[in-house]
Amino acid sequence: MNEPVNLAVRIALYVVGILLVMMAGLILLKGLGLVPTIPEYVVWALVLLAVGVGIIGGLRSSRK
Repeated sequence: MNEPVNLAVRIALYVVGILLVMMAGLILLKGLGLVPTIPEYVVWALVLLAVGVGIIGGLRSSRK
């Protein structure tokens, strides 16, 4: 019943979770007026950062 989660699924879940948190923070900052416009390269940088951190987090958690 407690089967280990596939590594690819674990990494995908980490990436999606990190993306959701980053985008929620960005929307919050935009809603407060602290960030009026967001350049496209910043959004891509955040996506690439989330993918990198998600892969590293998924790999680290699989070693436990």
